[in-house]
Amino acid sequence: MAIVSKQVIGALFLFLAVSASRADENTSPQGNPGEYLARAGDCVSCHSTPGGKAFAGGLKMGSPLGNIYSTNITPDGETGIGGYTLSDFDRVVRQGIAKDGHHLYPAMPYPSYAKLTDADVAALYDFFMKQVPPVHQENLKSEIPSYLSFRWPLAIWNLVFTSGGSYVARSDHDADWNRGAYLVQGLGHCGACHTPRGFAFQEKALDESDSQYLAGSLLDAWYAPGLRGDVRTGLGTWSKDDLVDFLKNGHNHAETAFGSMIDVVNNSTPYLSDNDLGAIAVYLKSLPATSTQQPIVYDDTTTGALRSGHASQPGATVYTGTCANCHGFDGKGFGPYTPALAGNPVVLDNDPSSLINLILNASNPLVVKGTPDAYRMPQFRQQYSDQEIADVLTFIRNSWGNEAPAVTAGQVAELRRTTDPTSDQVIILRMR
Repeated sequence: MAIVSKQVIGALFLFLAVSASRADENTSPQGNPGEYLARAGDCVSCHSTPGGKAFAGGLKMGSPLGNIYSTNITPDGETGIGGYTLSDFDRVVRQGIAKDGHHLYPAMPYPSYAKLTDADVAALYDFFMKQVPPVHQENLKSEIPSYLSFRWPLAIWNLVFTSGGSYVARSDHDADWNRGAYLVQGLGHCGACHTPRGFAFQEKALDESDSQYLAGSLLDAWYAPGLRGDVRTGLGTWSKDDLVDFLKNGHNHAETAFGSMIDVVNNSTPYLSDNDLGAIAVYLKSLPATSTQQPIVYDDTTTGALRSGHASQPGATVYTGTCANCHGFDGKGFGPYTPALAGNPVVLDNDPSSLINLILNASNPLVVKGTPDAYRMPQFRQQYSDQEIADVLTFIRNSWGNEAPAVTAGQVAELRRTTDPTSDQVIILRMR
């Protein structure tokens, strides 16, 4: 039993391997319903490599046991899914079982895709078989040692941690709410990043029936913030229009996309209809807070001290010389491109991983429907020491009315090590 448990945990840890890239081409005419669904599911991000052919696979995903690679899902008959029937396609998308019977690692978010309707699966199948150009590109073998590569434990994992059946509309909510729930829980697979994980790295909840759903989670050295109604660390202060603006443009008056959300914006959400974006916002805004947080009360004491040169706290000098140009002496930013730091949910979260990662490694390019962003967080990995970064983040997290735990040099040093761009190792995802 101990051996089986080790194999299960080892195999499941591969769930933590998620990365994303932007393919360099469109694959079908606009208006195709299957393409729309593929956009909503952000399929291109994981099944493409930078500069490569869309959906041809080959994206490296890391794990402590070895690297795996995304597969070719173009309709090539030899190396892709050209030989898949609709039934085969349905089974791989909604159950995670390939045509030859082997179980996929749940880096493929089939626990979420299980909620797709039969009609949407058929439309996706039609798109991939008839609109996506076939690419003859062999799938790369995983780099997992053979003694850890057993797939059968995933069948047990599926029985325990997935729920079959398409989404069932709730009669106590209107059509917009149900459409939003379907997109968030299903194709959007938002819980894959924003829901905390359990002992076997499963999502602790798959829908709103559990308060842990979309409550925030650490992923790939980024903290995916909570999407519930918490006023300090969630969406409690955002309006429906704020959410739509963020999903459509990658930023709003309060926040700018970072981490894996960059790829979601680059490849998915701006392509959704206003009605669907509004439905997503309606659903997310319905999720209650998980805490009794009170909103911060803005305090301009720090603003005056910074402007007069009298701010003496550790980190104040770095903030004045480096951060204030974009985020302001008042911490209010210059929206919609440089976010406010005062009252920012990412700033206030107990987990500072995203803040540390942004300072060390910058933000990836945000490209909305071909238009690159005008401003972007630069990298400061070389300019500042671990202690200096810890000091400036602690300063930010406790200024203008903000109240959040101090950041330590040890936390910065750990993320500096695990996100070192000079390393030839793929970054390993870290979950709570």
